[in-house]
Amino acid sequence: MSYCILIPSFNAEKTLGAVVMECLERDVPVVVVDDGSTDGTAALTAGLPVTLLKHGRNQGKGRALRTGFAWALEQGFDAVVTLDADGQHDVSAVSRLYEAARDSGTDLLIASRHTQFEKMAGLRSSWNRFGVWCMQKRTGFEITDSQSGFRYYSAGLLTSVTLDADGYDLEMEVLMKAWRKGFRVASLPVAARVADGRATSHFRPVRDTWNICKIFLRYM
Repeated sequence: MSYCILIPSFNAEKTLGAVVMECLERDVPVVVVDDGSTDGTAALTAGLPVTLLKHGRNQGKGRALRTGFAWALEQGFDAVVTLDADGQHDVSAVSRLYEAARDSGTDLLIASRHTQFEKMAGLRSSWNRFGVWCMQKRTGFEITDSQSGFRYYSAGLLTSVTLDADGYDLEMEVLMKAWRKGFRVASLPVAARVADGRATSHFRPVRDTWNICKIFLRYM
């Protein structure tokens, strides 16, 4: 099997460079999707063995992921591991996530931050706990984190679901569609380097949380 690392990025010039360099140490193909950044995000990949895909304007994390997924499938990869560009995820755990999914036959494996939920502030902490509870009750998935952006996706899953969301709600959409189609979903404990990533994240607590809730409610 072969896989690539996908990094959706928007105005991440302060953090993306270190993330990309650490990913390259994994000896795994890396693709960066620059989602209409207005800073030097795209320039950080110049001269590096990285595939850069660019949006002419900012369209949202979900759209950036969809662009990256489409590219990975066109290239014939068997799986995709996604990481956020802000440096909050432990890149050294990429191979562990991939191998755990491969060995268990899991189609969507989430790197879970559940041991750090109490360190998150405001809606982040509340929604993560509530979201996991709702997901377990509705789908039966034995997962402990529903919103981590550090994930493994099998090509089989990505080719079998049609994704429409453009924002952070895409990560909930793919969970619910994986459940509907009977794919195997699980989580693996992987502590984040930054438990509460508010300082570097573009996540809008009220609007994006509501959009995620709407995706979930649509499948109730």
